[in-house]
Amino acid sequence: MTGKRYYITTLGAWQRYAVRFANSHFITLNRPPAGGSPVAESGEGNCDTSNLGGGDATLILVLVESDEGVHLTLEDESTFEALPHPLAQKPISDAAQAALARYGVAPGANTFDAAEAVARVHPLLRHRVF
Repeated sequence: MTGKRYYITTLGAWQRYAVRFANSHFITLNRPPAGGSPVAESGEGNCDTSNLGGGDATLILVLVESDEGVHLTLEDESTFEALPHPLAQKPISDAAQAALARYGVAPGANTFDAAEAVARVHPLLRHRVF
């Protein structure tokens, strides 16, 4: 059985673990989008690893779908910051909010709010329960 969880990490850390994921989607956080607006019609920065100026150090928000063992491993990995469950009314960390601010994530926002904001750029990051 797989579960979904949001993390803030680097592209290099994601690449080290990506083979263990059933599925994952991400957006870049510290790379300015073309045209200056994070809500670009082209969807630039969505799971796109080409032309990344920061390379492995590029900060990303990733939605990981995987089994519980992988999620437990990522929780212990210092390069992954696990965001609270989207339906828990717990705010994301100040560091996560600062990284997501350019997408309209306000201070005190929870993971659900953040997922809704970034879904304007990458719709597959929207929280869904099937």
